[in-house]
Amino acid sequence: MEFLGIFNQDFFYTAIRMAAPIILAAAGEVMLERAGIFNLGIEGGMLLGAFLAVLGSYLFQSPWMGLLLAILGGVVLGVIFGWATISLRANQAVTGTGINILFAGLTSLLARMIWGVRDVPLTVPAFQEVPIPLLSDIPVIGPVLFRHSFLVYVSYLMVFVLAFVLYKTTWGLKIRAIGEYSKAADTMGIHVIGWKYGMSVLGNVCAAVAGVILSICFTNCFVDNIASGRGYMAVACVILGQWNPFGALAGGLIFGAGNALQMRLQIYNVPIPTSLLLVIPMVLALIMVLLVRGKASARPAALSKPYEK
Repeated sequence: MEFLGIFNQDFFYTAIRMAAPIILAAAGEVMLERAGIFNLGIEGGMLLGAFLAVLGSYLFQSPWMGLLLAILGGVVLGVIFGWATISLRANQAVTGTGINILFAGLTSLLARMIWGVRDVPLTVPAFQEVPIPLLSDIPVIGPVLFRHSFLVYVSYLMVFVLAFVLYKTTWGLKIRAIGEYSKAADTMGIHVIGWKYGMSVLGNVCAAVAGVILSICFTNCFVDNIASGRGYMAVACVILGQWNPFGALAGGLIFGAGNALQMRLQIYNVPIPTSLLLVIPMVLALIMVLLVRGKASARPAALSKPYEK
């Protein structure tokens, strides 16, 4: 019965909170993959965004400048990733893996060069929780849903915005056409290369802002490997959600609940090694991907295929 106490109001609040960066990164990846590009480098984009957010907040003593710097970093990364995979037609999975390896090492190195080796990570000005008036006062539901940082709200709102764009606008129709049959889209006058670059930038900006949530919304600092596999969870959410933003939302909530569960189990001193508890979200990712194996009918036909005009 004591175990059931884990699933209280704090558990659901934590699940909503921890799901936000995964959901935002996954929503951006849905748009990118719908345009036919597979980005395995979400983890690296999140690390870059997290580092730049802390750097900007440290230099200017403002989390808003940290957010701006992270967004600019996401734009640059999106252009570089697009140049490599769209213009040079490099292997998309290999390029994404390279980005993950690069920023795992580079962000750690730069953090040590700028702030030195510290026993306790440097803390910086961060975004605070923004309770929504009236809604946050609703018993039980209010504290769970309406007392978060503004970027957490943005993460969930982006799912609805991107779903509307994807399914209710001509822009979305063009993106889906490119992801299904790029040559046919080109013959219809759609600027395939331009749209692919645009989605590359959008996907990487979403990943970078997801990193901002981790660093200056959750922890107020940068630590090595702060993404902790969340980029890979975002990729799993896209597959689990059948390349639909709302499906990615559902997948993100599952992984957010997994993160919340392992945290609560540690608090309750459950006699399970911490190293095993930390892999709960990744085990969930593996199980969910295996469950949808063979059912990926919504997979864009031109996904990961280089396009040559």
